[in-house]
Amino acid sequence: MQLKPGTVEEYRRRHDAIWPELTTLLTETGIRDYSIFLDEDSLSLFAVLRLLPQNSRDSLPDHPVMRRWWDYMAPLMEVEPGNRPVEWPLPLLFHMD
Repeated sequence: MQLKPGTVEEYRRRHDAIWPELTTLLTETGIRDYSIFLDEDSLSLFAVLRLLPQNSRDSLPDHPVMRRWWDYMAPLMEVEPGNRPVEWPLPLLFHMD
């Protein structure tokens, strides 16, 4: 994901006060151990999360709470039509358990 210049502190503030209904939704859809990292030079965000085997993450774009969060965050980051954050996958180059 990509932040717009000058929005880092507001992005952090909003996530520090994440809505309880959003964390409940993420947990109910099978998301665990969710972290977002910032590359301060490029303002790129890197999300790392663990998914339960029987997750329903694909249902999130249709949920009203998720859509409201995207609308709330849209002024701070690059978004697609409908305010979903622009995302792109990163190829795995190394992993160690």
